Amino acid sequence: MGFRKKNKAIAAKTPEQLDAMQAAGEIVGRALQAVREAAKPGVTTLDLDTVAEETIRSAGAVPTFKGYQGFPGSICSSVNDMIVHGIPSKEVVLKEGDLVSIDCGATYKGWVGDSAWSFGIGRIDDDVRKLNEATEWVLYQGLKAMVPGNRLTDVSWALEEATRKAEEKFGIDLYIVDGYGGHGIGRTMHEDPFLANEGKPGRGPIIQEGSVLAIEPMLTLGSEDSVVLDDDWGVVTDDGSWAAHWEHTVAATASGPRILTPRYGN
Repeated sequence: MGFRKKNKAIAAKTPEQLDAMQAAGEIVGRALQAVREAAKPGVTTLDLDTVAEETIRSAGAVPTFKGYQGFPGSICSSVNDMIVHGIPSKEVVLKEGDLVSIDCGATYKGWVGDSAWSFGIGRIDDDVRKLNEATEWVLYQGLKAMVPGNRLTDVSWALEEATRKAEEKFGIDLYIVDGYGGHGIGRTMHEDPFLANEGKPGRGPIIQEGSVLAIEPMLTLGSEDSVVLDDDWGVVTDDGSWAAHWEHTVAATASGPRILTPRYGN
């Protein structure tokens, strides 16, 4: 019932703690860039996992995902109709035209960074390109609501509104994946509260200066519904339509949203 208390707020980090979280987030950003650079036709998603783990460990950090609730990889690698939580595999060989979503986490000096992006392998179909560009745009529009004084679902509403505007802007139909979304984050990867990617504004705990959320829209070209694979991890669309996933760890500050997982040069 505490969720409904008017005075409940999302836990705040100090400025020094935000700096520490950004140090972890920058390592994640470097890992994502290294993975994208390595992702070419003929490369497996297990190869990409190795690249990410080496990048993270060489920076003195630990892959947050590895071993998390039994997950075997350092990244989630989700290709085409897989939305999230794909297990890296030597059986998944990338090919021209694929859309690859990479989600990555790093723990550094006790703090966690979590970020994701999607990218094409070589030339991708026009509707897939629009889907991916739209999902990125929705993330950056939605995170603008991450300001002190707003409530949790103001971010949800901003993401939903941005998705509807993206349909017009990019000229495609978009579907918000039901049941998945962002989360609080700090010393552990998943902290309260859960952040839906759609919903009515003005509800939930208050965002205060120093509150941090992992904001992660997941959009598809055909369906809001999904199915979990037999491996109990990979989540695919129920109709085989392709999906994109973008995520940043974002802090609310007096000067506006602060992205704690920057990818410099991109």
